Amino acid sequence: MKSNLHNKKAPLFNRKYFVLLIVCIITGFFIGYSYNLSKDKKTVSSASMYYQKENTYRQELIEQQERNKELTDEVNSVEKKIRAYEKEFASNEEQYEQYIEEAERLRLLLGTTPGEGEGIKLTLEDGEYDAASTNPNDYIVHDSHIFKVINELKIAGAEAIAINGQRLKTNSYISCNGPVITVDDKQHPAPFVIEAVGKQSVLIASLELAGGVFDQLLNERVIVTLEKSDRIQMPSVNEEN
Repeated sequence: MKSNLHNKKAPLFNRKYFVLLIVCIITGFFIGYSYNLSKDKKTVSSASMYYQKENTYRQELIEQQERNKELTDEVNSVEKKIRAYEKEFASNEEQYEQYIEEAERLRLLLGTTPGEGEGIKLTLEDGEYDAASTNPNDYIVHDSHIFKVINELKIAGAEAIAINGQRLKTNSYISCNGPVITVDDKQHPAPFVIEAVGKQSVLIASLELAGGVFDQLLNERVIVTLEKSDRIQMPSVNEEN
């Protein structure tokens, strides 16, 4: 009797184990699936992060290349400016030298610097006395004769001029009073020695033009003597004062 009861309970017990086994299998399946799914997600996530970083690096590289191009363009622009400044400086340096030369020439004309260099020396003397002439002005040197010589010398490029050792200024005035002339309130008797610093050939050629200053002086009975000098020295107007 007891033996029969025990045999009837055995199938029920086996069914419970079977159900439990099925549950464990299903649970294991879900656990494995979840693990694989999680693993796949991590793989996808890692790949996504990799591509994201790659895109970031690529973008940074592009930006850096663009920045390098901007810097290169900036360097080229600066170098172009430097070349322009160097060219301008060279031009200004040439102009500066020209300005210095022009300033020195003007100082010489003003008489504020000593005059020195090659040049010529002219001596104007009264003509020989003519008893037949009733007017002594016909054979003496006048201020008009001096003006002719000085003006011609200036036109020919004389850098400095002196009369009887007195340096002329740009605003010097000359007047005649009988046998003497007055230069800036200083009187000088004849003969009148006019010195000029400048290129000798040009100065002489200008004075000896046909119908020019020399011919006019000779026609008016003025005795003219011309000398060349390799070195003429004359003081500045400040030294004279």
